[in-house]
Amino acid sequence: MAAPTAPRTALVPDQHGSGGRLQPLDEAGVPLGPAVHHPRLAAAVAAAEEAGQPRWVWAAADSAYAPLLPVRLARCHDLRLVEALLLGHEGRWGAPRSLGAAWARLHGLAVPADLPEPGVDDQDGLFTPDRLQLPPGTDPLAAVVAVHAEQQRRLSAIADPAARSRFRLLVAAESAGALLAVEMADDGLPWRVDVHDRLLTDLLGPRPTIPGARPKLLAELAAELQQALGGRPFNPDSHGQVLRAFADQGVQLGSTRSWELRQVDHPAADLLIRYKELSRLHAAHGWAWQDTWARGGRFRPEYVVGGVVSGRWASRGGGALQIPRVLRGAVVADPGWALVVADAAQLEPRVLAALSEDAGLARSAAGGDLYQALAAHAFQGDREKAKLGLLGAMYGQTTGDIGPLLATLRRRYPAAMGYVEAAARTGEDGGVVHSRLGRACPPPSADWLDLTEAADAAAEGGARSARARGRFTRNFVIQASGADWALALLASLRRRLTALGGGEDRPHLVLFQHDEVMVHTPIDLADQVVAAVTAAGEEASALVFGDTPVRFPLSTAVVERYADAK
Repeated sequence: MAAPTAPRTALVPDQHGSGGRLQPLDEAGVPLGPAVHHPRLAAAVAAAEEAGQPRWVWAAADSAYAPLLPVRLARCHDLRLVEALLLGHEGRWGAPRSLGAAWARLHGLAVPADLPEPGVDDQDGLFTPDRLQLPPGTDPLAAVVAVHAEQQRRLSAIADPAARSRFRLLVAAESAGALLAVEMADDGLPWRVDVHDRLLTDLLGPRPTIPGARPKLLAELAAELQQALGGRPFNPDSHGQVLRAFADQGVQLGSTRSWELRQVDHPAADLLIRYKELSRLHAAHGWAWQDTWARGGRFRPEYVVGGVVSGRWASRGGGALQIPRVLRGAVVADPGWALVVADAAQLEPRVLAALSEDAGLARSAAGGDLYQALAAHAFQGDREKAKLGLLGAMYGQTTGDIGPLLATLRRRYPAAMGYVEAAARTGEDGGVVHSRLGRACPPPSADWLDLTEAADAAAEGGARSARARGRFTRNFVIQASGADWALALLASLRRRLTALGGGEDRPHLVLFQHDEVMVHTPIDLADQVVAAVTAAGEEASALVFGDTPVRFPLSTAVVERYADAK
């Protein structure tokens, strides 16, 4: 039987084997026909995609889409990601959002909280995951259909038409991100193990033959550090032992953070900074990392879409979002291919200009270097002061010499400063703020409310807590709106790359880091990929911010090695 075609199609793979079931749905999620089992699900899905590109509805892309590859799909509705967005929008941010949890809520059942999921980078910024399963005997396809229909109802219930339209765009972009994350893990980032090994050897010495041993140059640096601190043995990886070793030399440290060490007038300080840098490299991206993650000429990380509260992605192992600059030379295009690397210049200040509709800041953001334009208009040409002041405004920094800079910004750009200060006041009062497309920030914790609502709320502890939340909400509206723009960019660029060709010789996204994307492309398509990146950026700006004079320029480089892009 032919695969069904419809505006939407629910998809549930079999628990075992290569089959699965499909059911056509209308836009509201109402079934248009019976469910059909296909023993070769990937073939049936490919046929339906070819016939009409429905929006595929499934519990989660990592379990439903990954088994279908190399079939590539245009659109999906990812129930897990959409549930998280809706829960936040409805004031239930952080509640369990799996298919099982959504099904239980739909049926009025209690949903227990679950433990955080292990092994995800940037844990402090993650949605609380859950692994609540459907009750035994529950048909997973029926659950997918029911939860999807309920999500469509909740989306339609958003009262304000403009807010509803923007939130639907967020849902579509987040779901497109789910497709892309699976595809990027499957394609992998080109990674030359021989180059990686050479770079590590130059920095650390030859690979140790004894597991757990320090490489030669790192061990020598550790010995040099010990000599500089009196010659007594200590473990340079032990925070407490390092503090004691410095104290024995009359140097009192509050921490071993690099910024504090740089203020210390002692030869061991620079040695410790260097040791920490190389030790971190060895631990996070050394030979053990290479053995685990860089196989078959590709680095295949596991991305977590919407993994950070602002909507930025996280990664589950591998450190995909933090490839050290010293190792970027290992990212090398295949023969006959190139890397197109693009990053958005000064994204967050431009986001603020677009959000606040501040005419003066928009003029500064209409050209090239925003900070230089800002300096010319308000800081007598001092770019560093302009940058410091604007970053302070966005991140809530008020100490030191930044006060006069903020005063200048308030006079010259009242709408922009008023926008972030209003967001800060909302946070300080325990309120919730939203991104441009409607992603909600987490509400304050119960402990925060207890502290700030107590009789002694005016005490220093309560005031500090309120200010900290204000700094968070002040930056959330900007960072989360920047993530909205990046998601729209990804979705648009993915669609445009698909139009350039299919099969193995197709350009494809291989890296995404907040405001930077990388495409691996046949050399003869590189110019078209650059044009696609530019067009995708313009489309994202129009979709997210509408008719704004603010420009979001993307600087692009066509290179053989990632290291050559900067």
